Amino acid sequence: MIGGLEDAVFIGGGGEDYGTKQGLKLKYANRHGLIAGATGTGKTVTLQILAEGFSKAGVPVFLSDVKGDLSGLAAPMSEAHKLHAPFQERAGTIGFDDFTYEGFPVTFWDLFGAQGHPVRTTVAEMGPLLLARLLELTDVQEGVLNIAFHVADEEGWPLLDLEDLQSLLIWVGQNAADLSLSYGNVATASVGAIQRALLVLQNQGGEAFFGEPALALADLMHVDENGQGRISILAADRLMGAPRLYATFLLWLLSELFEELPEVGDPDKPKLVFFFDEAHLLFDDAPKALVDKVEQVARLIRSKGVGVYFVTQNPADVPDDVLGQLGNRVQHALRAFTAKDRKELRQAAETYRENPRFSTEDAIRDVGVGEAVTSFLEAKGAPGIVERTLVRPPSSHLGPLDPARRHQVIAASPVAGKYEEKLDRESAAEILAARAEAAAKAAEEMENRAADEDEAAREFAKARRFSGARSPAKDRASDRSFGAQIGSEVTKLVVKELKGTTGRRIVRGILGGIFKAR
Repeated sequence: MIGGLEDAVFIGGGGEDYGTKQGLKLKYANRHGLIAGATGTGKTVTLQILAEGFSKAGVPVFLSDVKGDLSGLAAPMSEAHKLHAPFQERAGTIGFDDFTYEGFPVTFWDLFGAQGHPVRTTVAEMGPLLLARLLELTDVQEGVLNIAFHVADEEGWPLLDLEDLQSLLIWVGQNAADLSLSYGNVATASVGAIQRALLVLQNQGGEAFFGEPALALADLMHVDENGQGRISILAADRLMGAPRLYATFLLWLLSELFEELPEVGDPDKPKLVFFFDEAHLLFDDAPKALVDKVEQVARLIRSKGVGVYFVTQNPADVPDDVLGQLGNRVQHALRAFTAKDRKELRQAAETYRENPRFSTEDAIRDVGVGEAVTSFLEAKGAPGIVERTLVRPPSSHLGPLDPARRHQVIAASPVAGKYEEKLDRESAAEILAARAEAAAKAAEEMENRAADEDEAAREFAKARRFSGARSPAKDRASDRSFGAQIGSEVTKLVVKELKGTTGRRIVRGILGGIFKAR
């Protein structure tokens, strides 16, 4: 029982006087969801209370902390907080009788390793499709990248970090002519463009993301000794400076969950709930192949027991094919200042099951901070009637966690020390460097051997010219040999001269004399 609702995550009060409790049923939590609303309308608090509810139900959670506010989940709310009295009043208004302040089990992660445990994957696990998206490559450049991955796979060259990929691309450029015969045109200009894009990624700090030890998905799905699901929080405030890296990482993580987790059908509660904050970054200027992949993952990953919740400012940020799969919705206020805003507001309202007591469009426009228009799946997965809902207050600290407390949480984490030290085993860069070194050494040895042979030939000729006294028999043999050599040299000289201009004149003179005599 959570907030008076059985087997559900309590969201808040509904109905005319917020008397009807609204909750997200755990059985349908893997049917995905949407949290939308303009800046400052309460999306972050809604994300926080959902994470709390799932954790109390024993469901692990993964979310990104874009503004740094969600780290407070690790500590209880304080009675000294300025919002203590309003939160207590709100809890009474919506009938949240078992409301208490408490912290939750949290694991902090950070791609850069500064505010949490490092998160890494290998270049090979990322794959050419997502990597091409990350590097903003053209179709031609993506084709060259696919060829490089294919060659590395055939040759058994592990691609672990960016150095491996850069070394592989150098090899591809050097062997472009041979590769073009097998795979089509491999332009060195495309190889150079990919290398430049990799340099930009390095300058953004992306190099820290690639390598080993790679993230084990099992470390995102822990349950603590009290049966509460651990909340994995990705520090994303610095990561948002490289939005393409942020979006690609989260999509990679979703794809890995989809690939690795077994089928579980429709469980009583999810195995993991995944929140994708600033979801518009995933779809902005995304190629169709990538959008199709997101749609496929969203459609099929629910059978793996994973619920995916997109958090964004406007439902229009999410493509229709993906939006149609988000059955649980919390819609905060949308402001309509332009004709385009009014159109999007009307479209957002049309996606809800109407409530005869009020206009959904008016409600979405008029709800205040901390209020929302909600709709959750009911029996047999049918969408519930839309309700105006006063969102429940959070039990954990509202705002960033104290840095000292954060370091304590990191040190006490079940994965402390597992990812901190980066490994550097033999991979493509080392293998290709060893091959180049061996080839250079073999060339040097051949060059030295040829030089030695030339020197031996010169020494032999010198010894023959300046040899000491010989016996008479040897002198005669030498004279005969010398005479034969002289004869041979004279013959060569005559033949050479006959082939030349003087020879041709002699021949013409002889033949002319013969024919003239006749």
